[in-house]
Amino acid sequence: MKTNRLFLVCLGLLACFRPPASSAENWAQWRGPLFNGSTTEKNLPATWSKTNNVLWSTPLPGPSHATPIVWDDSVFVSSPDDDKNLLLLCLDRRTGKIRWQKQVGVGDRTQGRNNMTSPSPVTDGKTVWVMYGTGDLAAFDFSGKELWSRHLAKEYGKFTILWLYGSSPMLYKNRLYIQVLRNCQGFDATAADAPPQHQSFILCLDPKTGDNIWLHIRPTDAEGESQDGYSTPVPSECPGGTEIVVVGGDYVTGNDAKTGAELWRGGGIRNFRHLGDARLVPTPLLADGLVIVSGAKRNPMLAFRDCGKGDITTSGLAWTYKEYPTDCVTPLFYQGKVFELDGDRQMMVCMDPKTGQVQWQKPLGNREIYRASPTGADGKIYCLSENATAVVMSAADGQVLSTIPMDEGMTHATIAAAQGCLFLRTAQNLYCIGKK
Repeated sequence: MKTNRLFLVCLGLLACFRPPASSAENWAQWRGPLFNGSTTEKNLPATWSKTNNVLWSTPLPGPSHATPIVWDDSVFVSSPDDDKNLLLLCLDRRTGKIRWQKQVGVGDRTQGRNNMTSPSPVTDGKTVWVMYGTGDLAAFDFSGKELWSRHLAKEYGKFTILWLYGSSPMLYKNRLYIQVLRNCQGFDATAADAPPQHQSFILCLDPKTGDNIWLHIRPTDAEGESQDGYSTPVPSECPGGTEIVVVGGDYVTGNDAKTGAELWRGGGIRNFRHLGDARLVPTPLLADGLVIVSGAKRNPMLAFRDCGKGDITTSGLAWTYKEYPTDCVTPLFYQGKVFELDGDRQMMVCMDPKTGQVQWQKPLGNREIYRASPTGADGKIYCLSENATAVVMSAADGQVLSTIPMDEGMTHATIAAAQGCLFLRTAQNLYCIGKK
């Protein structure tokens, strides 16, 4: 049986980062400590209300779909304010008190259901990095001191993305990775030698200084909105070294982490048009030697064998899944299974990652839309609807354990599990939920 190499590497990194006296994990970036939506956290509540099992709640300056980021006793959240400033806040995990907030940029705006603060922060326990849809990128220490900042849209052209930029920075092995998959607005999107002002690209930075290590132009023959990508890169450990997996623009690619060079490319993600162009939202998922990508606009889910070479569209395809494909929700890998949520039809599907065979599929039990991605922890799966209704399911059989309406406006923010607690963000407040 093939071992999930990334899982083993991440466990090793966690062992290095975690304080020796603590058995709790941190949630350092958007898909958590293992880049797959799961954590080894235990003793988490299966139910709560606005008062029961709520350790604290803190009002936030404005709504954002960014996931809370947690390291030890610090919680970081992105938020706009009423003056359209783009803020990074640091809260005390024990009390919910705001320690500091810093203005990173200006010019928040809303397009559809998105605003400029959708990307989640990322941290290594000493520094926190945050990026916004304006192209503002900045690094702060845990006291709130700015270490460096850049404005990538001024350097590399406007982020021309229909529903605004939503990709989060990704930190791995002391490098910071940024992807900008955007509409090239009439420029040749297939030209690898075109300037980055007119192209989609992947950028690797030195996290200490913000300086470029490499920039790779990512060409595509996708058209219109299909060039737009809202996913986040993920790392893959291969025999030849670390690869950075990126999905969007009708393709999934593996790039050399050292140089940015494209090593392989898989197509077939958009097999048909549905409601016009097909932007891609879900982040790729690595599970048991496979790279699992969710097709846009209810196109099938595809699983490619990882660490490929060249065009793997046909040769690297392991399986496809068509019955309940997701549109916006990133799948979860937890306890050796893939959990895929059709957020429009409220159906959770448990699958064998090796074959794609469905183990079970269970409805969430309400008729609300889901855009936040599921979180796996303590034998449970935590989901959050657009209306901020939380649904807790058993990871073993899909039984719904509880349904908790928070009734606080629209949210796409994924629930984070860290330090023995759940961190749930609504349009109004940040909640810390744990057993009292």
